[in-house]
Amino acid sequence: MQCCTKTSCGKRLNRIEGQVRGIARMLEEDRYCIDVVTQISAVRAALKRVEEEILKDHVGHCVENAIQSGNKDEQRQKVAELVDVLGRVRG
Repeated sequence: MQCCTKTSCGKRLNRIEGQVRGIARMLEEDRYCIDVVTQISAVRAALKRVEEEILKDHVGHCVENAIQSGNKDEQRQKVAELVDVLGRVRG
């Protein structure tokens, strides 16, 4: 993983961690259910952005390197991993 992706995702995850703690506080304070669900939705969206950034980095480096290597087994493995994870992400 590239350094800038690590840094960017790390910052996002720290913010998400704070959001999750905020949701826990909301529950402790018996906040309105819709407000809690709205915050949960925001966390999901933020996690999705992190996921997309990491997948983009994976394709841009790991998959690209496998293609450039010319190693058919490595290429197949990277593509199979990508197809598998995309199936899980969507499902």
